[in-house]
Amino acid sequence: MAIQSVPLAKFYRLMNHGPVTLVSAKHNGVENAMSVAWACALDFDKVSIVVASTAYTRGLIEKSGYFAVQIPTVRQAELVLDMGESRHENPDKMRDVGRFYQDGFDVPLIKDCAAWIICQLITEPHNQQTYDLLIGKVLGAWADDRIFSHGHWLFDTAPDELRTLHYVAGGQFYAIGKGIKFDRGPDMD
Repeated sequence: MAIQSVPLAKFYRLMNHGPVTLVSAKHNGVENAMSVAWACALDFDKVSIVVASTAYTRGLIEKSGYFAVQIPTVRQAELVLDMGESRHENPDKMRDVGRFYQDGFDVPLIKDCAAWIICQLITEPHNQQTYDLLIGKVLGAWADDRIFSHGHWLFDTAPDELRTLHYVAGGQFYAIGKGIKFDRGPDMD
């Protein structure tokens, strides 16, 4: 084995191999969704996402105060790439995207994902303006019970097309792999 240097501009690829996400929002009847690589749980009831100030979806989030984070699956890889296009440049990008709404929420959700999380924006002007970092309070969360049940992912028994996507760069994804389980540790149930 050899230890090789990684350019600082690429260090995030060592850490950010969690699932790629789709973020959606709606304001005044206008819906949009976009691919977001930098999304993570910030606490037990908060999510953070990085969305450029120039992104179409960012404007919808800041105007409406709400957004959804979705976890797409392998069968949605092309959709993830399509949602990476700017709506400024492709106004019709949402035309054929399947969407639905959960009762009580006016935030579009993308059909066929592994999971959906609806959040209310916690306004933090410094973080938003300086770092493009948006923080959301989780208001509701749902998952496909074929791959998430009783608080756990079921990827070891899930069909390959239902595994979550992990984006690297240049159109390359990885699907979540085989689990390793120990009979000890925190949060055992």
